[in-house]
Amino acid sequence: MGLIYADIELINGEDLVLSRRNIIGEEEIKRMPIRMLVDTGSAYMCINENIQEQLQLPVIEKRKGQLANGSIVEYEVVGPIEVRFENRRCNVDAMVLPGEAEPLLGAIPMEDMDVIIHPLRQEMIVNPDHPYFAQMKLK
Repeated sequence: MGLIYADIELINGEDLVLSRRNIIGEEEIKRMPIRMLVDTGSAYMCINENIQEQLQLPVIEKRKGQLANGSIVEYEVVGPIEVRFENRRCNVDAMVLPGEAEPLLGAIPMEDMDVIIHPLRQEMIVNPDHPYFAQMKLK
């Protein structure tokens, strides 16, 4: 299987709250469409410094993570971010990778949105068992 990318919309979660409270207008919500690498081997969502800067996402904490080569690195965690794909959405925090590093959509937001990888078409799709709404396992 090759690399799989998905067209995602990222939205500053704090802006959404301010808009719902009529503190800022809908047009002031910081959002951006992005093509992300769908990475089921990564649990977390990762964005880069440029995305963080454009969305003006606040730093919540620093967290360590293990890279594919086994090395341990510490990155800032920002959020909240609303992630939208087709008729799905979820709220997550994200680790901030340096510079123009490729953004990754990990397994946690994928599970939350109830999306799957279609191996034949090599793309991310909404779960065909639940096409109209995300369904979660509660046990």
